[in-house]
Amino acid sequence: QVQLGESGGGSVQAGGSLRLSCAASGRTFNSYTMGWFRQAPGKEREFVAQITWSGGVTYYADSVKDRFTISRDNAKNMVYLQMNSLKPEDTAVYYCAAAYGTTKYWGQGTQVTVSS
Repeated sequence: QVQLGESGGGSVQAGGSLRLSCAASGRTFNSYTMGWFRQAPGKEREFVAQITWSGGVTYYADSVKDRFTISRDNAKNMVYLQMNSLKPEDTAVYYCAAAYGTTKYWGQGTQVTVSS
């Protein structure tokens, strides 16, 4: 099993930056594909970014491409989401996720609020 805990959320003005962190427990962390999702009020949870177990391949939603960067440190069991050029539409609760096959684990989420 993997337990996930996000941190780094907060309030920022448009154009600003935030770095989210996700701490994972579990000996097999480096076997999991890791990702970030977000859910805005009244909307469904949506995919933001994903990184393979080795960190060699990343995927991004079109809405965040070229602004957000996902990375991982398997030695520290950490995943990061660097968010630059933030927009008000990035306001949401951001969730860290770990996936292996059909099994997926979620963190409790961290709030990001971007004001115009």
